[in-house]
Formats: sequence, structure tokens, C-alpha cells
Amino acid sequence: MSVVPEQRKVYQEILLEINNLIKEDGLKPGDRLPSERELAERLRVGRSSVREALRALELLGLITTRRGEGTFIQSYRQNKLIDIIGFFILKDFKTRRDLVEMRKILEIDAVRLACHRATTKHYAEMERIIQLAEEKILKGELPTEEDYLFHRAICRSSRNSVLHRIWAPLIEYSKSVRMESLSRDGRAEEGLKEHREILQSIRDKDETLAVERMTKHLENSIL
Repeated sequence: MSVVPEQRKVYQEILLEINNLIKEDGLKPGDRLPSERELAERLRVGRSSVREALRALELLGLITTRRGEGTFIQSYRQNKLIDIIGFFILKDFKTRRDLVEMRKILEIDAVRLACHRATTKHYAEMERIIQLAEEKILKGELPTEEDYLFHRAICRSSRNSVLHRIWAPLIEYSKSVRMESLSRDGRAEEGLKEHREILQSIRDKDETLAVERMTKHLENSIL
């Protein structure tokens, strides 16, 4: 285990080590974490420090403990803390505007890269998401999740892991903005049509048109 900086508490360093362990073991939401004893042995730290780190993760809603079963990883996207933080962040108009501006910068670059790097697998995923969104709209439901998934698919198809890692928390904080936008009369149907056009531009590898369509789509999504 790496040396703990003096200004950082032991449990904070353990949180980072647990994160590394999750990556190394390929654990996903729903998977069980090693026991407290196993973690202490693997990280070569005291069980009390591990317990403190696990308590912090549980308070953040990132793990859950089931009596008699163990400790399991929670999906961060189900974490209400993100919604709460996002609410306070977006109360400030300038921050809200800056967040929307940053999203445009990232997603326009993502679609530009997607035109050169997206594969048949990515096209199929975007098509599947569009189909799911259409089914929701026909039922009179807002395709909020599908909107997120479509834009995530574009970021992933850029095959730039850093871009995607910056985009993911940004889009979570702007969840309320997206929901308000999709709630506008006719916006869900209009947004779906724009998604289809963006996908077609990516398939055609037409970078100029893809950027133009993504820019228009994001501007139309701003309240």
C-alpha cells in the first residue's frame, strides 16, 4: 500500500485503495465486496480503519450492507446524493450556464470523434436506445433515461476514456435541467428526431454535419 500523506486520514487513503481493488477485481454494481477481514489483510491495514472507510462509503450510498449476506456495491446513478448536490449546484444561474456550456464543449468533440471511431456495435446500441425512447413516448412517458443513454453511447463511441469520465458526473448534475427540457410540450418527440439525425451523420462519417446537428440539438435542449 502506498505511503499515506500526513494531511490525509488513514481511512481516506483506504477509500482510494478500495476503489483500486474494485477495478482490479472487475467488480460491478450488485457484486459483493470482500469481507472487512479480507480487506484489512489485502490492504495491510487495521480492521477499524477499514470499518471507518466502509461506513463513509455506505453514508454516501455507494455500498449497502445486507445482514448475513455481506456488503454490496451500489450503482452511483441510483445515488440520491448526486441529485441533492446537483440541486444546490444548479441554484446558481452562472453555474447552471457554465455547466450547459461545458456539456456542449464535451459532446461536440465527442460526436466529432465518433464520426471516425464509432463501430457497428456503437451504431446498434444507439439504434436500440432510440427504439426504447420511441416506445416510451408512445406510452406517454418521458424518455429521460434513454436521453442519457444515447448521449453516453456517443461519448463511449468517441473511445476517449478521459472525455467520458469527465462527462459522466457532469451529466448527472444536470439531470434536473434535462428533465425540465424534455417536459416541454413536443420536446421529447423533437429530441428523438434529432437523435436519429445525429446517428445518421455519425454513420455517414460526416463530421461537419454531425457537429452541426449536435450543436442544434443541445441548443434546443437548453431552457
